[in-house]
Amino acid sequence: MFHIVLVEPEIPQNAGNIARTCAATGARLHMIRPLGFEVSDRYLKRAGLDYWHLVSVDYYDSFDELKEKFPGARFFFFTTKGRTRHSDAKFCDGDFLVFGKETKGLPEELLLKYPDECLRIPMISEARSLNLSNSVAVALYEALRQTGYPGLLDRGELHEHTWKEAEKGEKFF
Repeated sequence: MFHIVLVEPEIPQNAGNIARTCAATGARLHMIRPLGFEVSDRYLKRAGLDYWHLVSVDYYDSFDELKEKFPGARFFFFTTKGRTRHSDAKFCDGDFLVFGKETKGLPEELLLKYPDECLRIPMISEARSLNLSNSVAVALYEALRQTGYPGLLDRGELHEHTWKEAEKGEKFF
């Protein structure tokens, strides 16, 4: 299982989308306060849809509190200041993928403590950053790809009636 860490997230819809991604992948979500929203926020709940029962969420008052709870864990910090591409990192089951707040990213003092674990998702130079929930999805799925998508269904099934309806010109979506 991978761990997603949100340091001081500000936008409830992003946190809800990330919770849904965690639910769909079996990742555990960790949120570092202060949060820019209430956990009962309707936008947070709506973005997570009916997946909340599938995700484990833990809350902390500081990053240090999280590190103390998982002393031997590996942490990777996603930042536009990273010198290593996210796809060049070698992820392992149990790794923590850490993301900062939407307006400022991760604190510089935190990044300076772990310069070799700072990763960047490549983008054009004119783009400031990706949306937080998109960044989490890109990073988490790269980690899952590297580890063989453990525990995830990776094959779907088309149903014959769908093709018959399509052949008749009927709408099936």
